[in-house]
Formats: sequence, structure tokens, C-alpha cells
Amino acid sequence: MDTVVIEEPQLVFGFPKDSFLVTEATLGRNDFLSTVLANHRVDYTTIHNISEASKPVFDVRKFQAGKSYCVLSDKDSVAKCFIYEPSALEYIVYDFRQADSVHVYREQRPVEYRERSAAGVITSSLYESMEEAGASPVLALRMSEVYAWSIDFYRIQKNDKFKVIYDEKVVDGEVVGVGDIKAAWFEHFGDPYYAFWFEKGDQADFFDDEANSLRKAFLKAPVKFSTITSRYTMNRFHPVLKRNKPHLGTDYAAPTGTPIMTTGDGVVIAAGYTRGNGNYVKVRHNGTYTTQYLHMSRFAKGIKKGKRVRQGETIGYVGATGLATGPHVCYRFWKHGKQVDPFKEKIPPSEPVKAENKAAFDSVRQHWMEKLSAITLSSPLSQQATR
Repeated sequence: MDTVVIEEPQLVFGFPKDSFLVTEATLGRNDFLSTVLANHRVDYTTIHNISEASKPVFDVRKFQAGKSYCVLSDKDSVAKCFIYEPSALEYIVYDFRQADSVHVYREQRPVEYRERSAAGVITSSLYESMEEAGASPVLALRMSEVYAWSIDFYRIQKNDKFKVIYDEKVVDGEVVGVGDIKAAWFEHFGDPYYAFWFEKGDQADFFDDEANSLRKAFLKAPVKFSTITSRYTMNRFHPVLKRNKPHLGTDYAAPTGTPIMTTGDGVVIAAGYTRGNGNYVKVRHNGTYTTQYLHMSRFAKGIKKGKRVRQGETIGYVGATGLATGPHVCYRFWKHGKQVDPFKEKIPPSEPVKAENKAAFDSVRQHWMEKLSAITLSSPLSQQATR
């Protein structure tokens, strides 16, 4: 008896391809939902209904030139489905095959995760080293987040070294992004800093080689990838007042509009304006520590006195209000009511790996230590797959 082979229908975004006329294209500068669908013989009443049905799922006003789309039409070239791709990972389906209804929903493509590694000797900044080598700058951002409580990324020096193992996101054979970091090693000013992701019970965080959490009470800085232009000092020439006076804060220069983050959990105790500070926010973290952020262009939505904020939450945006010559944030740090230099404060780490999880952590640490040791360190940056 002959075996009958039944071929699976070829699908396009979940629809049988042989049932439609398929048009695939990218949005032009003056293309909108209305112009695209009108060109495929969809009446304006239906287009309006599609736009209204889309609101809870995706705002059609956010369609962008250069993004891909697909139109599925019937044999008379009248569109019956429209698919918009805001990213390589997801797509929005507009199904209006039924004359009296529109079905709009968001879908994600299956993502494959491949373990990769990167290593190198820094010749400029971590971000620039990644970019120059063709690696995603997002990986530099992820590493800065992992080490935000341990390494001052504004003080990275030439010849600092690193190794990192992470997941790469792949869709249909194409790399579309960076996933989670699994383990990392960073040599900064000659000191090694390890980071191992460990998840057990109610613990899920990065820990160092001694099982201490990398998460400390405060971030190293309130803005990402900026430049320190002035440090805490008792004698600085003020660029506006033109005289020497103490500068009891740290200035981070950054473009206007750069998000400013609270460096620790706490409660906003002041959010206002003074002639010297400009727009500022002050956060009390506990009975010991308070921080303040000056010269903001504006506050983040909802930031006001009494608001509880979490570490890393945006509380405002860089500006040059008050006595400032250019866009920056002046970061001030109080201990027991006295302004101090945060770089000289020794902040204790948060909870280490629990005793009952120690054996499991030791196994995880050993696994990643061996993998990190096997990665070749070269200059400039190198990337490779791991096994």
C-alpha cells in the first residue's frame, strides 16, 4: 500500500499563503495605515473601524517609515488582512475578513537563544569597544547594569579587561538582540570583579565569587554613560559666581533630557525649584542616607513629595536650570544629615547567598568559572560562540 504524504500548508503570519495574494513591503515616509489600505481597495469606513479597534493593542499613529508590513488580499486584490512589524520580534495582525468585525492582536515570533561570549581589552570606553568590534552596544549597557553597584563606569581606564557569557536572541536565523547575561569577569584598576547569575528559591540576582550580592544600597551614579566634570571638594572656583567655594556634590555632564535615576530606594522629601539648585529632587533612603539631584530640565511624571521610588527609577531629566553653565546633574549625598563624598563611603552589600542555597551556588559558580577561564582574552574585543 502506497504511503500518502500530506504536505502542510505554507503559512504567512499564521494564514495559509495559497489562499491570498501576498504583498510584502516597507512603509515609506508618507505612508500611513489609511494610505496603504486605500491602495489595496479598502473603503474608508473600514479603515476607520480598523484604526479604532487597534487602539487597545497598538497606536497606528506610531507606524514608522522603514518598518515592514504585509497585506493579504483576496482574488479581487481587496485587502483582508494587514500585518505591521514594529520590530523583528513582534508583529501586529489586523484581520478584517468579516465585513462586520475587526480582530486586532499582537504576536511574537519564536525566539531561539544561543549562548555567546565576548572578551577584550578596553582601548577607549566599553561602549565604543563593543561598537567598533561589531558587537551590540546593548551588551555594554547590560554589563553596566550588572556592575552598577561595583564599578564606576565613568572611570573605566585603558587596558581594563572583561569576559562575558550571555544569550543572543535569534529569529529565523537572524540575530535580533541581546538576552540575559549569565556570567562575567571584569578587571578594573587591576582588581577582578566576578558576576554570576544565580536563581534559587526566593533569591535571584548576580553574586560575586564569594557569594555576596553585587546589588548594594546605592548605584554608583544617577545617569548612564556620562562624564564627571566636577567632584566633591571643599574649594572649587564656581563658574557662575566667579569665586571659590565648596562644591559638596558630583557633577555629571550629559545631554539635556537624559534620564536621571534615583540611586537607591526611598521616599521623595522635596521636588521643587530654587535659584541655585534649579529644578531638584531630594530622596530620603533611610535614617542614615539622603540624596539630591539638581539642575533638572523637568521632573519625571508623578514625582512629588511623598512619592516612594525604587532604585534605578527615573525621577527627572538632565537640564541646566538654576546656577548652571551647561546641561548636567549635580548629585549630592548626605550621611546623618551631613553632605559627604559618596565615592569615599563604604556601602555594605545586600544579602549574600543563603546558607541553604550555598551548595547549589558553589556548583553554578564552578560551572561558569570554568567557562570564563576557557574564553580567549584578546585585544581588541573578540566574540565567539560557547559550548
